[in-house]
Amino acid sequence: MTLKDKLLAQKIYLLLGALFITSLVVSNLIFQKFFYWYPFNIEIFGSKLFEVSVGILPYPVTFLITDLISEIYGKKRANQVVIGGIFASFFSLLIVYTANAVSATSWSPVNDSLFTTVFGNTMIAVFASMMAYLLAQLVDIQIYHFWKRVTKGKHLWLRNNFSTFLSQFVDTFSVLFLLCSFGEIGWDKFAGLLISGFIFKVLIAILDTPFLYLGVYLFKKRFKLKQNEELQLL
Repeated sequence: MTLKDKLLAQKIYLLLGALFITSLVVSNLIFQKFFYWYPFNIEIFGSKLFEVSVGILPYPVTFLITDLISEIYGKKRANQVVIGGIFASFFSLLIVYTANAVSATSWSPVNDSLFTTVFGNTMIAVFASMMAYLLAQLVDIQIYHFWKRVTKGKHLWLRNNFSTFLSQFVDTFSVLFLLCSFGEIGWDKFAGLLISGFIFKVLIAILDTPFLYLGVYLFKKRFKLKQNEELQLL
């Protein structure tokens, strides 16, 4: 690779990392709002399919990005992005905690009670999400590279979906278990939200497979990568 190509690959890696971290931090900040999408009138353990947190919307993007980075840049670079995401999430937690601690003025459009209602539980949410996220991402990256070795770089759809399915279940189960344990969500909602959240994430994972193929194709075409070859950054 020429120096110009390496610089371009570095810039793309940074952009993917920024998109990953943004998706992760935002999902932690907006998680308290739940919405419903009823393609089928099905009720599971007292919860409609699908009743899920809006935090689930940007979260699957993180798994798509780590799979793309794993495929193009390698396992080490994917792990670096994961660590960066953890740091960014805890830093955002510190900012929210500080903002919640200071008193609002009498004319502030958002008063203390409203701010606390929206962001007051963010610390618990971020802790729960981070523990679940760290475990899920490590599972995702490990399984992805396991199947990449087994298939010798072939069958991209297999390692993308197999790694994401298991890691998304781990993530959904872990974060709901912690939130229920902290009293943020009632245990009566656990089973329904677990199944709804997991099925929703599986559908998203299946739908994002063509985007992963497109991304890998564009990278390989631009940087003339061979089968199973990874980009080496500066």
